[in-house]
Amino acid sequence: MRRMHPMHLPAWTATLTWKAAVFITLMCCGLAALLGGFVHRAMTHQTVSAAREKALAKLERTVTAYETGGRMARGEGIDPVGLPPELRALAAGGKRGTAIGEHRDRAAMWAAGPADHDTAIAVSVDFSGSRRTIRDLDRAILGSSVAAIGGTLLIGALGVTRITRRLHVTAQVARRISGGDLDARVGDSPRNKDEVAAVSRALDTMASSLQRKLEAEQRFTADVAHELRTPLTGLNAAAELLPPGRPAELVRDRVRAMRALTEDLLEISRLDTRSERVELDSYDLAELAARTIRASGTSTTLVVVSTALLETDRRRLERILGNLIANAHKHGAAPVTVTVDGPTLTVTDEGPGYPDYLLTAGPQRFRTEGMNKGHGLGLTIATGQARALGATLTFRNRTPSGAEARLTLPGPATPTATPPPRPGDAPPA
Repeated sequence: MRRMHPMHLPAWTATLTWKAAVFITLMCCGLAALLGGFVHRAMTHQTVSAAREKALAKLERTVTAYETGGRMARGEGIDPVGLPPELRALAAGGKRGTAIGEHRDRAAMWAAGPADHDTAIAVSVDFSGSRRTIRDLDRAILGSSVAAIGGTLLIGALGVTRITRRLHVTAQVARRISGGDLDARVGDSPRNKDEVAAVSRALDTMASSLQRKLEAEQRFTADVAHELRTPLTGLNAAAELLPPGRPAELVRDRVRAMRALTEDLLEISRLDTRSERVELDSYDLAELAARTIRASGTSTTLVVVSTALLETDRRRLERILGNLIANAHKHGAAPVTVTVDGPTLTVTDEGPGYPDYLLTAGPQRFRTEGMNKGHGLGLTIATGQARALGATLTFRNRTPSGAEARLTLPGPATPTATPPPRPGDAPPA
């Protein structure tokens, strides 16, 4: 049995403007048909009734003339030519009646009554003018209905378009806010009091509240990092004066960890305020990746599919790649591989993969759910530095196991003339 595929309508048919236009058109057509039907029926009934009364009055005069032996006009009399058969049968049965038919190739209203010897006496009046009047009326109803539908549709479309334009602006502002532009506002006119204005003002209020909270959080992070710097410097100096031994090594190790955490917090604070400048220069991605792997001191495999020269900030790119490599070794499992393919750098491992919250909402500082250790700042910094470079950093879990972080750098890539390292070559630690 052949499977029936569902019909896919164009995307524009789902818009509010399209739905409103269809609704207005259907309502106008229904209303026009209803009113047109009432007017047509009333006018037809009035016209036919007038013609029927005229025919019956003429029949009365003709019957009187027939009974008194007077002269009858042409086309009137006993069983005249053109008399509808059903009307003749009615008159022959002893009743009077009327019917629309033809007389001399023109529409006529016939009236007939009984006569002698099962015959009918009948007369006709011209009905072509009345029929023409009804046709003209129908055309007028149709034309006015089309004009009314067109005018109503135009006015309705203008009104709906104005509303949808404001909704589109609200949606664009919401996307800008979700993208990090906390200064974006709808700014709908105070004169607007409808539901769209209520939604716009609610979005602006939410954005302002969110901006205040994030700015307070950023100030808190920066203040804490700056305040920790001075005591940590003194603590580091004091730790260096401790006599050699295991306790001194433990103190120095914790001081180094605290200093690294403080520097990370300061870097996140600068990234949040977007106050750092990007210094661009041309670099070979394969060479830069090899240098970053050597600096990490880890056994990471470098695979070069193709390499290219790109305009980028070396310090920021090394920071991103170094954090991704460190995260793969800390939370994943060997082997860890860095793949260079044109402007794309991919870091993979064979660990349990990223937690669900990270794949859904991205890295979050100090959230390490599903990770065995760490502060959750490495991937947060990598994401912030990628945003500063205009690069795209995505995270996904591979099948059946393992994690993958893919960094795609912006700008045109220029293929390098030097041959790239062979796939599978690992730089020295």
